[in-house]
Amino acid sequence: MSDTLSDSALDRIFREARTPNGWHDKPVTEQQIHEIYELMKMGPTSANQQPGRFVWVTSDEGKKKLAACASDGNKDKILAAPATVIIGYDLDFHEQLPWLFPHTDAKSWFEGDEDARKESAFRNSALQGAYLMIAARALGLDCGPMSGFDKEATTKAFFADQPRYRADWLCSLGYGDMTTVFDRSPRPEFGTFNKVV
Repeated sequence: MSDTLSDSALDRIFREARTPNGWHDKPVTEQQIHEIYELMKMGPTSANQQPGRFVWVTSDEGKKKLAACASDGNKDKILAAPATVIIGYDLDFHEQLPWLFPHTDAKSWFEGDEDARKESAFRNSALQGAYLMIAARALGLDCGPMSGFDKEATTKAFFADQPRYRADWLCSLGYGDMTTVFDRSPRPEFGTFNKVV
């Protein structure tokens, strides 16, 4: 895999991508949701754990329920966005490892160690959420990631049927109103937080 993406693709995914605070009234379709997932699931996770669990909130009823769990600054964003994804994780993801990672008995690595499962699920589901954002941008959508919400209330509201799932963060998706974008915050130069040894 040696080809470099075009500058326009890199601009779309990274350099010119922005986080909108408002959205155009244009839906995110179920087909688009499936296309995002088909891309994001290909991103690597440790031992192909795939611990992320996702709820794609698109209905007015779902938006109201989610907005009720959000901080005041995020309620209107959730209500206005065509879709908001709840990125969560499964504390018992290891139960799926026999078919997700059949090369060895990876399930045994996590049995009886919930702390290790939580750490791994948290890390790898966050990776999956990042892949989700990259996939959505690559497919022409804008993203609005959020952490201002009540995780416990969201878990109860949306994962009640799965008691081992936990909500972690949110990401709105759609066609951003670029008049609502803040000036870009600083991005550090390489030498600020990096070193090569």
